Formats: sequence, structure tokens, C-alpha cells
Amino acid sequence: MAHKIDADTPYDRAKQLMAALRDPNGGCPWDLEQSFESIIPYTIEEAYEVADAIQKGDMVELQNELGDLLLQVVFHSQIASEAGHFTLDDVTDGLVEKMVRRHPHVFGDADERTSDGQTKAWEEIKAAERDAKNKGQDSLLDNVALALPALMRAEKLQKRAARIGFDWPTLDGVIDKITEEAEELKEAAELLEQDAIEDEMGDLLFAVTNLARKLKVDPEVALRRTNKKFTDRFQFIEKSAKSNGVKLNDLTLDEMEELWVAAKHAGNIN
Repeated sequence: MAHKIDADTPYDRAKQLMAALRDPNGGCPWDLEQSFESIIPYTIEEAYEVADAIQKGDMVELQNELGDLLLQVVFHSQIASEAGHFTLDDVTDGLVEKMVRRHPHVFGDADERTSDGQTKAWEEIKAAERDAKNKGQDSLLDNVALALPALMRAEKLQKRAARIGFDWPTLDGVIDKITEEAEELKEAAELLEQDAIEDEMGDLLFAVTNLARKLKVDPEVALRRTNKKFTDRFQFIEKSAKSNGVKLNDLTLDEMEELWVAAKHAGNIN
């Protein structure tokens, strides 16, 4: 017998949908085979596709991608419910409780806050929650998720360490560290020691991430912006070569550099 989606609310229809897909009696074989671990890549991919839609300013696509991301939440919750761990209701109730707790200036008697004040208070509340939850753990850096993109995890590790004063007091110290790491990378490259090159490259990226944090720049956002800038300029070179009937491979480096400079002044490609 075919399953039906006939619940009254969108929330309940989403729960009903996933329960049907995971129903051993007539559900979808692929969905039934999945586990928390197997759908991790899809969860991460959907989050990035949401970010992509936002960057494009495509609201139709954003609506679709948010639906796909929501599906991942419903999917994980259904698997957890089947195993007796928690339900989607538990997830949403926990979310509301946490957000109320972290916004006492909205839902309690705390004084009104500026955006910067709320950011500071948010981190303090999260820290208190971690301390209460993680009694007996050995490190301040515990629970910084290993699965985060490396650049994002580096920033979070640095922020966590900075909470107890393990931080450069000025920008000059960070910039000097970047210079030092660049020199060490150059030395490793000259010796052609691949392990050392990788190690020093990591140190340099970590130091640059530290500079971004000190300047209150999200390194992921900054790098995505530069990726787009590079893409726009390179595609300008491709289009220019094509319009002149020239194959890209036939251009010299100097000719491509000339087009690159032209791209910087064309269409506000900065």
C-alpha cells in the first residue's frame, strides 16, 4: 500500500515524509540503508549549497537549498528516533530552550545589548555551558569539531585559546609571525623536503588565519571573495582570447598578464 502525506502542518508533513521513506514496509531501499555516518557528506554539501545560493542572491534556489538542508535535519532525527536516542521534537525543543537561554536581554531581565555586546555575552554563555557539560575533560580545546573545514577550525581553536589570554597582544606580532613562517616555508621549499613544506605551509595558513581573526575578518568569507575575484578575472581572459580567435594555450604568460590587468579595470572586477 502506498504511503500518504496528509498531516496538517508543514512540520508534521516533513516528519511523516521521512518516516515513510524509512518504513521497512514499503519505504525507500536507499533511505533505509543510510546511517548517521553515511549521510554526513550530504549534510555538509547541502550547507555549502545554501551558502552558494546566498552568494548568488538567488532566492528561488535558496528556498530549495534550505529545504534540502532541512531534510538532513529531519533525516538524522528520524534515524535517532528509530534508535531511541531523540526525536525531531526534541531537537526543536532543545533549540528553542538554548536560544532563550542565550538571549536573556530578549526573553529575560538582562539589559539591552548592542550587537557587539551580544556577541561577547554569547561566547561567555557558550563557555559556561561547555564548562558545565565537560567537567573532567582535559583541554580547553576539546569539542572544537574535527570535521570543520581546516580554516574554520583554526579560527575556532585560536578564539578558544584567546579566551585565557593565549593570543598576540598586537597586530605587529601576528604580522611578524607570518613573515617568519613564510621564510621557513621558503627554506623548506629550497631543500625540497615535502613533509617540511607541508608542515610550514600549515603554519603559514594558521598564522594568516590568526591575522584575519585579529582584524575581525572571516577567513572563509575572505577566501571565497578572492576565489570569485580570481574566477571573474580568469574568465575575462578566456572570453577575450575567444573573441580574438586565439586559443588560451597559445597566449604567452605576458599576454595573459596584460589581459589580467585589463580584467581588473573591466566591469568593476577588483
